[in-house]
Amino acid sequence: MTNLQERGYLLTEQVNPNSLNLDQLNALELVELFNHEDEKAVAAVAGAKTQLAAAVERTAERLHQGGRLFYIGAGTSGRLGVLDAAECPPTFCTPPELVEGIIAGGAGALLRSSEGLEDLAEDGESAIAQRHITQLDVVVGITAGGTTPYVHGALNAARQRGALSVFIACVPAEQVDFDADIDIRLLTGPEILAGSTRLKAGTATKLALNILSTSVMVRLGKVYGNRMVDVAVTNQKLRDRALRILQDLTGLSREAASCLLERSGKWVKLALLMQWTDLDKTAGEQLLSAHQGNLRAAVDSYKKEK
Repeated sequence: MTNLQERGYLLTEQVNPNSLNLDQLNALELVELFNHEDEKAVAAVAGAKTQLAAAVERTAERLHQGGRLFYIGAGTSGRLGVLDAAECPPTFCTPPELVEGIIAGGAGALLRSSEGLEDLAEDGESAIAQRHITQLDVVVGITAGGTTPYVHGALNAARQRGALSVFIACVPAEQVDFDADIDIRLLTGPEILAGSTRLKAGTATKLALNILSTSVMVRLGKVYGNRMVDVAVTNQKLRDRALRILQDLTGLSREAASCLLERSGKWVKLALLMQWTDLDKTAGEQLLSAHQGNLRAAVDSYKKEK
């Protein structure tokens, strides 16, 4: 059994030989050092591409069957999960409960450090119980150093309920072993500021979560080509984006695209289907529903029937 009280052996806690004179560097040298070290975050994600792809496929399968995706962590790791979850509704028009972020200490920990709460495995277990996790759900535990009891407790409880468990850490398995369905290791190496995992480890984690959530939404038909056709039109910026998508993909003028968007109930995906098939709003909604919201499949089906 690894002694979790002594954490100096962890990759994320080691001293970076490239930054031993950190306090003696000028501003440009600091920026150059950070830029050089940050390249390792991208490489770390590339090194975990097989495991990330497995997480994408298996998460999409479960969400397609009615499951949910949960991120859970403490400190920076928890905040990154909450951030990624919060971006899904405006980008993909998903209900807030489809992708949720859970952080030790709750909402207050987003603004004020509550790092001491990460030591309570039972709190992680309670978070899983409170959300009534089932075998259809996916729980992604995020812990840079791999040892966070809160995350361990949550993932163990999730597995007991049959949920898919995904473990994301920035230390190798030989340093911290954990039994999860999918084990993703983002090996970014020692931080410029020793132990400050909000740096490279945080950057790599953000990259991995970007890939996971966006790729899952692609698999769920939330994207057409590389356009966010399920964008929530809730402000002027997003309305402009919606109109540009319609104009680019249909060749309509901005005024015509605006009228089409209104007729569709401000749903870009439905507006495109209506334009390409001449179906009215109700018929278009029915066709999309028959194809689980996949625009390309709906359009192809319509063309075959014609």
